Amino acid sequence: MDIIAPKKSAPDAIARRAEALDTIAAVLPIDRRDKLAEILSDQDVETLKHLVNEGMGDNTLRALTSDLSYLEAWCLAATGSSLPWPAPEALLLKFVAHHLWDPARREADPEHGMPAEVEQALRAGGVLRTSGPHAPATVGRRLANWSTLTKWRGLDGAFSSPALRSALRLAVRAVPRPRRRKSAKAVTGDVLAKLLATCGNDSLRDLRDRAILMVAFASGGRRRSEVAGLRKEQLTIEPPIAGEDRSPLPSLSIHLGRTKNSGAGQDENVYLTGRPVEALNAWLAAAKIDGGSVFRGIDRWGHVSRRALDPKAVNDIVKQRVRMAGLEVGEFSAHGLRSGYLTEAANRGIPLPEAMEQSRHRSVQQASSYYNSAARRSGRAANLL
Repeated sequence: MDIIAPKKSAPDAIARRAEALDTIAAVLPIDRRDKLAEILSDQDVETLKHLVNEGMGDNTLRALTSDLSYLEAWCLAATGSSLPWPAPEALLLKFVAHHLWDPARREADPEHGMPAEVEQALRAGGVLRTSGPHAPATVGRRLANWSTLTKWRGLDGAFSSPALRSALRLAVRAVPRPRRRKSAKAVTGDVLAKLLATCGNDSLRDLRDRAILMVAFASGGRRRSEVAGLRKEQLTIEPPIAGEDRSPLPSLSIHLGRTKNSGAGQDENVYLTGRPVEALNAWLAAAKIDGGSVFRGIDRWGHVSRRALDPKAVNDIVKQRVRMAGLEVGEFSAHGLRSGYLTEAANRGIPLPEAMEQSRHRSVQQASSYYNSAARRSGRAANLL
């Protein structure tokens, strides 16, 4: 089946697709719904709705939607036509050439890499934000999702062709990129305390940001997409937990469903106790949220939006609080809450399996790296003088 809707769709067709996207917003929060309705074809939207009904993991669906909309926009800008199904090998090679290139060669040859008019069109459409060549991992992920979407249409592609694999290998070698942490520094307990100190007022913005920081950290370092997509229906009040002084502490569970790290058919839950629950309840009460998205935008007049925060907004909030705390903004990001949770757990001597139950890491090797770093910092080998 090779039906492609024209990109210059009639207004009623765009409105129809926007309405269809709204029906899956509960699983797939989309802040750019109207723009996506212009980019995606009717068949693309139907595919996404089918995958939602099939129970695919929320984060996987978000990545597929993001990559599909980017591929559609890129193909239109680069070729003047919609994304063909299946894509010919020449188009796949063009995609690699446009995204993996050598900045040094670009200075001598302006035609090397992504053409200026293609870059300008993608930036104008709001789908291209980075400058310079893309990370090989990003290009590889988009090609993998492109291949997956092709197979779901019952078609074969050239994604395993020797020419494409060779082009990818040579491009990666030509443009070596050092692996960088998503957050240069972990948001450990002491850093978190400084960020929370900037949320000391009772304004809606302070209450929301305080709840975001505490819930994201205490729930095991949730990813920003999980924080932004959190809904009231995922929260379940649990029986109180006795504190150290035997006084009852509020408790609740968060139903994560299937996440990036969960196995097929495996639903996941994490738990909050004490101060994070109090912070979350304070925000929900002040914002009068009794259903739908938990964390929402707030306009300059103090009105709470009905729509969920964009995942990027979670990162912006973390960086804003870092700035207000007098810390170096470039050293911290939202992912620092995830690495910070495990680092703090290691510093406090919490067993790795117990910490992983909350963070939901599947890889012991990845999770233990935070523990090993903490042990090396405090060990004898690092303190010889």
